[in-house]
Amino acid sequence: MSLAIFDLDETLIDGDCSSLWCQRMAQLGWVDDAFVQRDADLMTAYAEGQLAMEEYMAFALEPLIGRMPEELEPEIAAYVEEIIEPLIFSDACRYMAKHRAAGDRILIISASGAHLVAPIAERLGVQETLAIDLDVQHGVYTGRTQGILTYREGKLTRLLEYLEGDESSLATASFYSDSRNDLTLLERVGHPYAVNPDPYLRNLAEQRDWPILAWR
Repeated sequence: MSLAIFDLDETLIDGDCSSLWCQRMAQLGWVDDAFVQRDADLMTAYAEGQLAMEEYMAFALEPLIGRMPEELEPEIAAYVEEIIEPLIFSDACRYMAKHRAAGDRILIISASGAHLVAPIAERLGVQETLAIDLDVQHGVYTGRTQGILTYREGKLTRLLEYLEGDESSLATASFYSDSRNDLTLLERVGHPYAVNPDPYLRNLAEQRDWPILAWR
């Protein structure tokens, strides 16, 4: 049994779940247009490999401060059904099915918040996830994160913690990602795949003869 690791945003779904949730919060009246524009600006920095994730999460979680997880759950469930479901790449589902048929262990690892990643993964039939954990105190979100962020080098750090330090499993692991921000992990697995890659990752994948996949 090998490990099959999937990035989420722009890899399994045609979009970024954090930005899509930001737009949903605007529909709910939780944020204004200026907030949505700021999110778009920060996402541009992400695409260029220049985003400070700590800054982004402090911004993105501000509308959740003082809200209970139970308050968010039905809103996120509706968001996943109405917004995310139509954006799931059919090719992604086929690849996951292929790994399941081979008996592989499937894991989604994402630099988005766990409050979004876990329910999306559940919709995809994936139980194991690593994402940015949100801090909850006295039953409400504080707007802070917990632990190491699953971003850039943090993805590898969190994955190795999850695997209890068993680096040997990475030699046979596959990792599917679209982003230059995932290079640290792509370079450590035995089977890296560039999925709908950004220009920087595409050029690097071509230089290193990594498979380049166009998922639709």
